[in-house]
Amino acid sequence: MSIKIYHNPRCSKSRQTLQLLKEHQVEPEIFEYLKTPPSREELEQVLDMLGLEPRELMRTKEKEYKELGLDNPDLSRDQLIDAMLKTPKLIERPIVIKDGKAAIGRPPEKVLEIL
Repeated sequence: MSIKIYHNPRCSKSRQTLQLLKEHQVEPEIFEYLKTPPSREELEQVLDMLGLEPRELMRTKEKEYKELGLDNPDLSRDQLIDAMLKTPKLIERPIVIKDGKAAIGRPPEKVLEIL
């Protein structure tokens, strides 16, 4: 049973989610996605597991979102995924993955649904 967390140690929700997992005796494999962004294939798998479109996984309040014109409704799925790969700060966090299921830790307790 492998559990992964896409983690940003500077994010309070990400830290809270990691702590919650540890309180439930779960030691996840930690991916600091800002240092090592996911591959296109990994990001597409995460989107599929979450049942989300790329824009729904984006941090739309980040200044880069507006600066890069990502609020343009004409952008394709591939263009939005490309933007997240180039600017991983735009990816919502934290994301926990277990056995082909994923959950976003907002609120942190939401990840308990897949454990």
